[in-house]
Amino acid sequence: MAARDSNIAGRGDLIKNVAIIFGVTGLVGKELARRLISTSKWKVYGVARNPEIKPIQSCNYHFISCDLLDPLEIQKKLSLLRDVTHVFWVTWATEFMFDAQACCIQNKGMMSNALNAILPRAKALKHVSLQTGMKHYVSLQGPFIDKEIRFYSEEYPRPRATQQFYYDLEDLLKEKLAGKVGWSVHRPGVLMGSSCRTFYNFMGSLCVYGSILAEQHIWAATNEEVSSTDGQAFNAINGPRFTWKEIWPSLGLKFGLQVPQNMFLEEFTFTKAMSDKQQVWKEIVEKKGLIETEMEDLANWAFLDILFRCPVKMLGTRDKADRFGFKLKYNTLDSILYWIDSMRDEKLVP
Repeated sequence: MAARDSNIAGRGDLIKNVAIIFGVTGLVGKELARRLISTSKWKVYGVARNPEIKPIQSCNYHFISCDLLDPLEIQKKLSLLRDVTHVFWVTWATEFMFDAQACCIQNKGMMSNALNAILPRAKALKHVSLQTGMKHYVSLQGPFIDKEIRFYSEEYPRPRATQQFYYDLEDLLKEKLAGKVGWSVHRPGVLMGSSCRTFYNFMGSLCVYGSILAEQHIWAATNEEVSSTDGQAFNAINGPRFTWKEIWPSLGLKFGLQVPQNMFLEEFTFTKAMSDKQQVWKEIVEKKGLIETEMEDLANWAFLDILFRCPVKMLGTRDKADRFGFKLKYNTLDSILYWIDSMRDEKLVP
């Protein structure tokens, strides 16, 4: 991207907002970019470390390959972007365990590097949108109570003596924005979408809910009644209740499989069952003419084991988002089947 382009709001006179999306190749990042550039009012910079597999084609979209852990590279590539009005942070580093100090240091460092490059020059900045997750409300170290059920609202306090990079990122935003720019944090549960660049991709794991979250990011970032310099937190919950016993038979039918009546086995783990299936996946990719991927690009078996064996029954509420006027909801099964079709269309799964 040439330096002379950095102060241009985009082609034509209709551009009103300029977004920079960190993590544009992930589930929510891809959906954010698509939805923003579908209207002529947005110009979008998409940032990710690795190149896009299927680049977005639009004169109002500009991809920037950048290692967020390298402050010199970030300054070189991002400090020219003086026209940014909205920041969407939907990325995180997954090199270390989620609750490890090294993970906190790494993720805080990434965001700090990016903000240091953007904030001094983006004089028209209106809003920063941060995505974390429902693990905000729990300590991964326990103690856990069998069959415990809790409803988590945005006001639920952080667990004591718990280390999570989610907290570091929120605190960093408060510090860096210093009450001058509005910001929000969005806490989704399970993410569904089409991507092979997302560590916690529920759909990719099942196939070897990004849409609603993207809309919630945009809603909070562009609604003056919602935006606050003190920060607003919103759970990103789809809404309708469901059980997996209702979902599995329909998924089996989608893939031409029959789900047994006894569908949950105590001794079964995805990690064990899929540990030696890498070559099988390679053969499927070749036979079906799919985009060349490793099984681990799409599927995180340890994540599925944690998801389905979580010792705490977490039920988030979306009352706050409803109260503030965000009413969008999708049927869960319809969303799952939609994303399976999307991944098939992109030749990621057979």
